[in-house]
Amino acid sequence: MSAPRRYAIIGTGAIGGYYGARLQQSGCEVHYLLRSDYDPVRQQGLRVDSTAGDFMLPRVNAYSNPADIPPVDVVIIALKTTQNDRLTELLPPLQPETIVLTLQNGLGIESDIARQLPGRTILGGLCFICSNKIGPGHIRHLDYGQVLLGAYDASGQPVGITEIMSAIAQDFSQAQIPIDLTADLFMARWRKLVWNVPYNGLSVVLDATTDELMADSGTRALVETLMAEVVAAANAWGEQRSPGQNRTLPPSLIAEMLTTTDQMQPYRTSMKLDYDEGRPLEVEVILGNPVSAALQMGVAVPQMQMLYQQVRFLDSLTHGRGSIAP
Repeated sequence: MSAPRRYAIIGTGAIGGYYGARLQQSGCEVHYLLRSDYDPVRQQGLRVDSTAGDFMLPRVNAYSNPADIPPVDVVIIALKTTQNDRLTELLPPLQPETIVLTLQNGLGIESDIARQLPGRTILGGLCFICSNKIGPGHIRHLDYGQVLLGAYDASGQPVGITEIMSAIAQDFSQAQIPIDLTADLFMARWRKLVWNVPYNGLSVVLDATTDELMADSGTRALVETLMAEVVAAANAWGEQRSPGQNRTLPPSLIAEMLTTTDQMQPYRTSMKLDYDEGRPLEVEVILGNPVSAALQMGVAVPQMQMLYQQVRFLDSLTHGRGSIAP
């Protein structure tokens, strides 16, 4: 694909709204799929309050029907994974060469998308960002913003750095979005779960922000225990998929993540925001899938398993998602 690339944003919230707006601000052609925010965004555009500088896009290409979105080069999925079962209904018509890039949290996301879109090139982007949607078409960017981009392979093996990854990374860099490329998307997803499992889960169960979890010695120790369980599961997964290739997470990772969280602004996690707003929680991809993977490999993760059961129970009280898995 030759630049400039055309992008579609499926899910114009705290993630899709921010990154889409940055791409448009830099000159990329961007098309946004919206639901409840469609009318205000179509009339008023997108507003971003950011630590990197506030800006306003008074005119955007807004759509309420994905079929109306014109052909694009890259479709960015920024929906909550709780909507992925409707993905084929929410995507615009795809050209043979259209790339699908998911900016979603959790484990097993790309494989689920691949089942729905067989034969499609799928990339995964891990977003390290603190941002919230505070009103229709109004995004508040609080901290960070880096994206780590990798390519999906059905066998679970590292793919390396592909040409299209490098091209998309160039667009993101020109949009002032810090971006790195990874040859191993799968271990990168496990690495991010080291943070997401404890902070997302505990923030819901304990009704706490990140700074509150870190300030108490007991909850801080629980965070560290959960992180250690995720690391153990990740390393076992990497060894099982690639014996002897040292696909492991670094021993220093837990200390680095604790220090980073100590230094970040007080933050209400995405799962806590969803819980407070009465939205379905991303229980399975953030907690259930890692627990299932660990147990299948014979790795004991008692604290992760308990946290998963607690969060799933709370979610089921609101949304009636069935019995709790043992």
